[in-house]
Amino acid sequence: MTATTPIFSALILDGKAIAAKTEQELTLRVATLKQSSQGQTPILATILVGDDPASATYVKMKGNACTRVGMGSLKVEMPATTTTAELLCKIEELNNNPNVHGILLQHPVPEQIDERLCFDAISAAKDVDGVTCLGFGRMSMGEEAYGCATPKGIMRLLEAYNIELSGKHAVVVGRSPILGKPMALMLLNANATVTICHSRTKNLPELIKQADIIVGAVGKPEFIKAEWIKDGAVVVDAGYHPGGVGDIELAPLLNRVTAYTPVPGGVGPMTINTLIYQTVDSGEKKIKALHH
Repeated sequence: MTATTPIFSALILDGKAIAAKTEQELTLRVATLKQSSQGQTPILATILVGDDPASATYVKMKGNACTRVGMGSLKVEMPATTTTAELLCKIEELNNNPNVHGILLQHPVPEQIDERLCFDAISAAKDVDGVTCLGFGRMSMGEEAYGCATPKGIMRLLEAYNIELSGKHAVVVGRSPILGKPMALMLLNANATVTICHSRTKNLPELIKQADIIVGAVGKPEFIKAEWIKDGAVVVDAGYHPGGVGDIELAPLLNRVTAYTPVPGGVGPMTINTLIYQTVDSGEKKIKALHH
């Protein structure tokens, strides 16, 4: 065996393709549900507080995804001056609305609002974005819960491409409550050995070198260097920054790793897709229970 760099034809973990395939399946499920329930359809309520243009775009994309699979969406727009009490009141109203099957509160909310209190006010049965403490706790205990959309989307993507997780060493860089932490627990539940790193980690390159599976979820452009990643690893980049780069320096890795998520088109499409997937699931449970 020569000492040259091993050349892999890396498998592209194509989130766009898997999301499109899932949408076809969901369209069929929604149509079947409509037929068996006198036209009832799963409905996702999206709450947008304030006028952040990026948030407005995300909410619109989520609404469009609902339309593509034949689902309903209920758009709730609230002014930037909204108080915590007013937002809690709106969430309670949606919790009590039998026709709403999923509730999404778009992050971030204006700073005067207690975001965590509002997230946790969402009923567990309608927490299709996986943002409540209860949902997180249930997921981490291996109980039934809707997983946080981005990490759950990553798990679905790895599953779609039959990426072996059991017994592998996964290194997650990032510890945010909606990405790094739930990601680590989902990988642990899939029998991976998990190391969680973050901005205060010492010897970060040495730890990343051990990774069979590396998940970049740190929110800094190309923070994770290609030379830190070992040959044959599986690279999952959950970052997206201006200029179309992620959290991982990807270009030098393309012929060294066994699989990677492209940026864009890898993790991104799976996030909204998971939200829709989980709303359809919630809607099916509720609507089928009513019609049996």
